[in-house]
Amino acid sequence: MSSTPEQRRATVDAAIREISHIATLPEITVKIIELVEDPKSTAQDLHAVISQDPALCSRILKVVNSSFYGLPGQIASINRAIVMLGLNAVKNIAIAASLVKLFRGGELAGGFSAKQIWDQSTATAAACKMISDRLKLGLNDEAYLAGLVHNIGIVVEMQFDRSKLIDVIHRIGLDSSGVPAIDMIQVENEVFGASHQDFGLALCEKWKFPKSFANVTGHHHSPWDLSADSRTLTNVVYVADRVVGSSVTGSFRPDLVSLTLDQRVLDDLKLTLEGFGALRDQYDAAAKSAMDMAA
Repeated sequence: MSSTPEQRRATVDAAIREISHIATLPEITVKIIELVEDPKSTAQDLHAVISQDPALCSRILKVVNSSFYGLPGQIASINRAIVMLGLNAVKNIAIAASLVKLFRGGELAGGFSAKQIWDQSTATAAACKMISDRLKLGLNDEAYLAGLVHNIGIVVEMQFDRSKLIDVIHRIGLDSSGVPAIDMIQVENEVFGASHQDFGLALCEKWKFPKSFANVTGHHHSPWDLSADSRTLTNVVYVADRVVGSSVTGSFRPDLVSLTLDQRVLDDLKLTLEGFGALRDQYDAAAKSAMDMAA
């Protein structure tokens, strides 16, 4: 029996309250998000905040100097990194560095673990950036971060009620290649009373992420449910999921039953099936540079 909207909201609210002491962003990351979202902020303001955390400084410089960005010469200072990449890009790197800490935990069922969710999310992030670049969407770092966060609702489920998530994994019937037999969202709704999209959207709102990321976490399986002017990033994630899922190096995908591309998404992105094939062919190289960034 499906839950009512009120029951679904109550379930999601309870989960977010329950995990608020576990799945939290570091205080400095929250400060960075608030600062960058403030139009009055400057590069100097951002540098002052980041400099308070030497480990974050090191992480940002490592990422900036990775093959993911391919910048000429080594960037040795946070000031230079901000100048080269901009406030928004550095903010996204800081969020990504914080997120990896949440994707921890042992195996749940059938070889399914939090680490595999992170690996799959990193792969999707690489595909998202590749798609943004190829289609000249101008999203770049936003696209990468969207790929990282899109399945964070599964992490909420894992921390809220591990036994129920194990039940979901058993019920969807993963085969040896990690492909589910039935729709994970359908089973989540039966077991939890809500899906990982619901939990992910609520967590993004709790963390005060930009609305575009809440849209991604809440609608990456059905971007056409969003208004036409706010679904581009979610469309990119939808396609990226299928690029990764159809690749020979595709990662473990319990949430993706069908690799079929909805024509509405293709039309929105002005992407043909031939263009999708080209993206899939380019994916391995893009994934390698992203793994460099996430290492």
